[in-house]
Amino acid sequence: MEVPVSVYTNFEIRATIRFLTARGETAIKIYRQLCETYGEGCLDISRVRRWRRQFIEGRTSVDDEARSGRPSDSVTDAHIERVRQLLKEDSRLTLSELRSKMPIDCGRTSIRTIVYDKLRYRKLSARWVPKLLTDVHKNQRQGAALEFLSRYEAEGVDLLERIVTGDETWVYHYTPEQKIQSMQWCAPGEPAPKKAKTERVTAKIMATVFWDSHGILLIRYMPRKSTINSTAYCEVLRALRHEIGRKRPNLPQDQVILLHDNARPHTAQATQNQLKKFGWSIMTHPPYSPDLAPSDFHLFPALKRHLGGRRFTSDEEVKIAVRNFFKSCTKEWFAQGIERLVSRYDKCLNNSGNYVEK
Repeated sequence: MEVPVSVYTNFEIRATIRFLTARGETAIKIYRQLCETYGEGCLDISRVRRWRRQFIEGRTSVDDEARSGRPSDSVTDAHIERVRQLLKEDSRLTLSELRSKMPIDCGRTSIRTIVYDKLRYRKLSARWVPKLLTDVHKNQRQGAALEFLSRYEAEGVDLLERIVTGDETWVYHYTPEQKIQSMQWCAPGEPAPKKAKTERVTAKIMATVFWDSHGILLIRYMPRKSTINSTAYCEVLRALRHEIGRKRPNLPQDQVILLHDNARPHTAQATQNQLKKFGWSIMTHPPYSPDLAPSDFHLFPALKRHLGGRRFTSDEEVKIAVRNFFKSCTKEWFAQGIERLVSRYDKCLNNSGNYVEK
């Protein structure tokens, strides 16, 4: 059984990327081999792509670029051990608080180097998980990841351009501020702490939002005291089809790839028949996988951060706030949300089907 290398340098990682780039490997394949050799988390996919691009453009050095200023000699073994001990005693310390507890010769840059590069800590907030995954669920997630990544290898960005995704979410008249205060430092391999969600006692409306890499396609609100069923969902899909034709005239209807979850209205036979008439293909989405749904890991969290701490007196005020937020988002931001599917599916595959961390 192969065991990942536990001790390595940045230069080794970069040299490996350069070697595999020279052999013509794609960024995803390079990332997979790095994870297999050096362990999950040795380098994120975006940095792999950046280094691969630089080597393709002619870079030969794997060293850091020379930087102006005096080199730091304050990253000592004693300082590293002191930071380790401080974080062991209180894992919620900020970098500034760490700096105040260290000798004067250990500045903020040195603190960052010690925490991120030497100790390889990362700061994670408490998070909830929708379900404790069984082996069956993990296998389904790995299968979906392999299917998507194989297709992405073959089709590239064209695949992402065809994806239309959407989901429902509650939007409240009052959304509490987020739990960033619960963030704490975690050592490599240490899981993020979990925290129970609190119930909101406030008025709310159900929004159905569909979007793609270019922006919002459709926002629909459910009337009060009504529920989403197959009939209502099919009506939304017909409206979505019209908006795709109007807003994305260069995307043929038979090229649309719909990504939605496995909620009962989405999988009902009437819904399936409607989608078949449209000529849309359905992207495989494993059950209990909000971490693989762009609306859940990108769109809705940003919306709720924007609304956090604000109070509204009517549904109309809520709708205006939602509309204004999405208007303020750039096309690049929406594209980033769809592109993140690649790195998230890759992490899922390399993490044995477990949930992908934030």
